[in-house]
Amino acid sequence: MNLKMEELDDLDLQILEILIKDSRTPFLEIARQCHVSGGTIHVRMKKMQDMGIIKGTKLIIDNSKLGYDVCCFIGIYLDKASCFTDVLNQLKEIKEIVELHYTTGQYSIFVKVICQSISHLQDLLMNKIQLVTGVQRTDTFISLSQLIDRNIEI
Repeated sequence: MNLKMEELDDLDLQILEILIKDSRTPFLEIARQCHVSGGTIHVRMKKMQDMGIIKGTKLIIDNSKLGYDVCCFIGIYLDKASCFTDVLNQLKEIKEIVELHYTTGQYSIFVKVICQSISHLQDLLMNKIQLVTGVQRTDTFISLSQLIDRNIEI
């Protein structure tokens, strides 16, 4: 168990469980479920934010309803490991990249991208990602459907 988890007590974990199920649960409802005051929930939430355990809330959007129907994962090979920081800074500027992971194994970088169409994806690959200085080549995997999307359970 890491240091952060050791600093949490049962009430903190109970609060996190409630928020993981529905991050929009009002503090007073959390307080009711935990049998404590609303003020206690505020204090505990502030503590977990200060510890970096809770980083904020996230709006979940149905990308397809906004015209972004193609979800892909792209494995990126770098020319050399020393260009990682420069490549990262360039990739941060590409709005279609919604996740970026520095990985072990075959790829140096693995990204998740959201595009409007296959032609949009092709343009993204040819005119943006593959033109990034330091990118040697890419492998692309198109997601047919996302069947699981969840937070880790505590």
